[in-house]
Amino acid sequence: MEKSKVYFTNLRAEPGRNLLQKLEKLIKEAGFDQIDFKGKFAAIKIHFGEPGNLSFLRPNYAKVVADMVKERGGKPFLTDCNTLYVGRRKNALDHIESAYENGFSPFSTGCQVLIADGLKGMDQEFVPVPDGEYVKEAKIGKAVMDADIFISLTHFKGHESTGFGGTFKNIGMGCGSRAGKMEMHYGGKPRVFQEKCIGCGRCRKNCAHEAISFTDRHASIDLNKYVGCGRCIGACPVEAIQSIDGEANDILNCKIAEYTAAVVRGRPCFHISLIVDVSPNCDCHAENDFPIVPDVGMLASFDPVALDMACADLVNRQPVMPGSMLTDAGHKHYDDHFVSAHPDTNWRVCLEHAEKLHLGTTEYELIEI
Repeated sequence: MEKSKVYFTNLRAEPGRNLLQKLEKLIKEAGFDQIDFKGKFAAIKIHFGEPGNLSFLRPNYAKVVADMVKERGGKPFLTDCNTLYVGRRKNALDHIESAYENGFSPFSTGCQVLIADGLKGMDQEFVPVPDGEYVKEAKIGKAVMDADIFISLTHFKGHESTGFGGTFKNIGMGCGSRAGKMEMHYGGKPRVFQEKCIGCGRCRKNCAHEAISFTDRHASIDLNKYVGCGRCIGACPVEAIQSIDGEANDILNCKIAEYTAAVVRGRPCFHISLIVDVSPNCDCHAENDFPIVPDVGMLASFDPVALDMACADLVNRQPVMPGSMLTDAGHKHYDDHFVSAHPDTNWRVCLEHAEKLHLGTTEYELIEI
């Protein structure tokens, strides 16, 4: 397969040219004008950030993309789907309020915010994935599927279940309805290593399904209630909760690739990823840890596989940030920062599976703007 083109610009800004102008130039050079936007609805998929987290993308970046769509005659809207876990984005009203609180209002971004799976996360479209190995019919937020054009605007960071959160995580998991998220997450079962548990209770606070209880200040998990979201694993400060089956995260990554296939096939798509504030965990957390590597730059491509691969390569070439979790004892895989941060994950599985689904290629040409 021919190498895909991935366009890159660094984060240097000289007088007279700011980062928002650089982002616009990057998007144009990457071929944005190949898409016919006139009179068409364009979904801009973004993570609005859980309130309390400060590493999500600034709304200024979203405005650049929305303005570019409007200038070409399109009708843009920012979108995401509701979440499974405890937090402030479990229903559309709280989700929109959270988005506004984090700066994503129509006044700051120039377009409306629509929660794609509706008030309670039940507005979904069943999308066939005929070549899916794990998913034959994805449950996607209806507003995402109603759009004529799909654009992903991704904050590239680490992730406790998938290794990193990139374009595929933003699309596949992010566009799944609540039932879709349940389908993707469910499968892996965690175990509490009692000798490590310190009884802090953070896992229980982060469980939306009352699956965690405490006996003698040690946690235990009711696997009949566990849905597989992995929040307890990410919340534990001493790694006392781990997956029983190492295959679970691999299957999650494959399902994310198949859900992405459901979203992107059959219509024009464009993908943008910013490697800034590379926190070790997802923006779904109500906090963000210190970045694991320095900021890198902004990238864009029509190929989501090549884009995620390029982002991963660029991050793994960076030095570890002193004082980050990668300098903690036990985090020693500095040739792969994501494995170092979350040893039970293998991010390559998602991209390898996406290649099998013909969603793109890991072979890319990096073109610097």
